[in-house]
Amino acid sequence: MGTRAGSSYQLVSRELRQKVLDGEFGDGKRLPTEAELADSYGVSRQTIRRAFQDLVAEDIVYRVPGRGTFAKAADPRYVRQVGSIDDLMGLAEDTTMRVIEPLARRVDLSSAGRLRQESDAVYRMRFVRMHDDLPFCVTTVFLPISVGRTLAAVSEVTTEGGVSRTTVIGLLDGLLPHPIAEAHQSITVERADPALATHLVCPVDQPLLRIDRLYLDEVGDVVELAVSQFLPEQYSYRIRLRRTTPWH
Repeated sequence: MGTRAGSSYQLVSRELRQKVLDGEFGDGKRLPTEAELADSYGVSRQTIRRAFQDLVAEDIVYRVPGRGTFAKAADPRYVRQVGSIDDLMGLAEDTTMRVIEPLARRVDLSSAGRLRQESDAVYRMRFVRMHDDLPFCVTTVFLPISVGRTLAAVSEVTTEGGVSRTTVIGLLDGLLPHPIAEAHQSITVERADPALATHLVCPVDQPLLRIDRLYLDEVGDVVELAVSQFLPEQYSYRIRLRRTTPWH
């Protein structure tokens, strides 16, 4: 069941998450047991248990000892638990991308520097990310020239107004010689300018969550810079933190 796009427990948690969000289980309804799900998915109970842990951390389900796992009331915002590159690629499963600026070669000194380019040229595109037809994020993607050329013929990123269920890193991961292995992330706040306000259907100067991610492949080469502005009313970002040393 495991693939390059995610391990078994991640795939199980994504499918269960979507079923809860779609109302298949409903508020307060008990989910199938670990044993039932293990049999259904053909995986171990430990795999199901880890998937449940993700959903509990996201506040999508809750567990009652001796009784089972139950769905919680739907959150009107798009909720995403991020702990890996695979989780980010999982956006393709329950969101859509609408291109507002097709991929094209541009001169951009700042992004070229962040991409560690020798020239000032990069490939750039911009899109709106939507969940249930509601916009929650605008992302501007910058690519090194060599990487941008690999996507130059991909219709999902070169057609203005085109809508697809994909992610740029997901496309790149299948086209580049080396898979994407890590991302360096920074989180800040900025206000919506008129263009962002139009795309996100919000007031000008609305505070937005800004997340910059610089993606590197397994040999350390930079392959993408993604700058995203999120609408807080429609998006909840959660991350799990673990200790790296033993505790007593």
